[in-house]
Amino acid sequence: MRRLLFACLALSLAACSAPAPKDTPTRRVTPPVAEALPPMKTFPVPEVTPPSRSNAAIARDFLDLSFQLESGRRLPVLTRFEGPVSVRVTGNVPGSVGPDLARLLSRLRREAGISITQVSANADASITIEVLPRSELQKYVPQAACFVVPRLSSWAEFKRDRRTAAVDWTTLKTRERMAIFLPGDVSPQEARDCLHEELAQALGPLNDLYRLGDSVFNDDNFHTVLTGFDMLILRTYYHPSLRSGMTREQVAARLPRILAQLNPRGQSIPDRQVGRTPRAWIDAIEEALGPRTSDSRRQAAARRAVAIAREQGWSDNRMAFSLFALGRLALAGQADIALASFLQAGTLYNARPETRLQGAHVAMQLAAFALSSGQTDAAIGLVDDNLGVVARAENAALLSTLLMIKAEALEVQGRVVQARAVRRDSLGWARYGFGSTDAVRTRLSEIAALSSRVKATGPI
Repeated sequence: MRRLLFACLALSLAACSAPAPKDTPTRRVTPPVAEALPPMKTFPVPEVTPPSRSNAAIARDFLDLSFQLESGRRLPVLTRFEGPVSVRVTGNVPGSVGPDLARLLSRLRREAGISITQVSANADASITIEVLPRSELQKYVPQAACFVVPRLSSWAEFKRDRRTAAVDWTTLKTRERMAIFLPGDVSPQEARDCLHEELAQALGPLNDLYRLGDSVFNDDNFHTVLTGFDMLILRTYYHPSLRSGMTREQVAARLPRILAQLNPRGQSIPDRQVGRTPRAWIDAIEEALGPRTSDSRRQAAARRAVAIAREQGWSDNRMAFSLFALGRLALAGQADIALASFLQAGTLYNARPETRLQGAHVAMQLAAFALSSGQTDAAIGLVDDNLGVVARAENAALLSTLLMIKAEALEVQGRVVQARAVRRDSLGWARYGFGSTDAVRTRLSEIAALSSRVKATGPI
């Protein structure tokens, strides 16, 4: 289930320019462009990076992902589809969903070795993807952007059976029917992200692990399309030597041989033990990023997460994520704490190749700080250093935001023609990342607000 932890990216950007209190009448900064937006940009063939961990570590990840739910409940046996998998899409389907689904199914066949095809909306299917309004979806599952349930094929069935054993994953013995529910009134990127995560869970693991820095099976939501690690996990899930009904011990006994066959490079990588994630830290992170509590309680929870991470002696992405969460929450009124937190998080993320994408998210925050304080060369450098990793991760929203920041910095420097070209490039990605024209122009306004004071005085 994709949580709405990072749906408020605009809030953090706006906070850098010290916005007025909510009830204060303000005038929105005029967007720097008023002409029609360029066509939507989409990503080419994906660049997939294989996992950089040992096969021993991947085996532990596989077991923890496959035999436990996000809630912590244990799953007694492995379950999967036994035989070819068919997928249908119903409801009011946005135009971007068809191409994105076709691209994803092609990757699943090619990279995960799964026999999966799309059928017509009226056909019987193993997996039904039903598109509905976000308000309807969240009326029943308020904190979900999208989700998957077993044994069902429609929203009507879900409303009827949602409180029954029919949707209890722990009672499954094999997978025959699954339903994925995703919103249609969101940006193309958000719909695509839901397709990737929920289809992966419909086919394979149901758990998320915060310790994973290179996976969509992580509630930090940095990765939004299936990674090389994720495809290896799914390929392992559907290996001929595994089957539905096997226990954790039976699967564990077969994993070394399976992974040696599928990922020979992982045999020579030294094993690096990673400690378990305490429930207290997970609870603190969920409270810090949850929607139903006060700002002061969220920030206190983020500080608690940082303290727990330090007690655990972590220097991995969990420590960095704790700092990132604290930085996000401190933006509105404690810029010094936010900046220090982001700098520490960025150092940790950038120390490892598998968390460079997370480092790019931090770089966006730091570039916003640099732009708002007139350090335009620093802002441009931060953007340029991270464009490649963001493009490879296919995050159009982040890519467009970085380019908008660069365009503003160039404009402050008086490089108007260059700024216009970069901004136009950003808008094509924004069409995919943010969706509607209004949403794109809102983001432009927020980025323009960062440099509004600097434009009057000039860069540092």
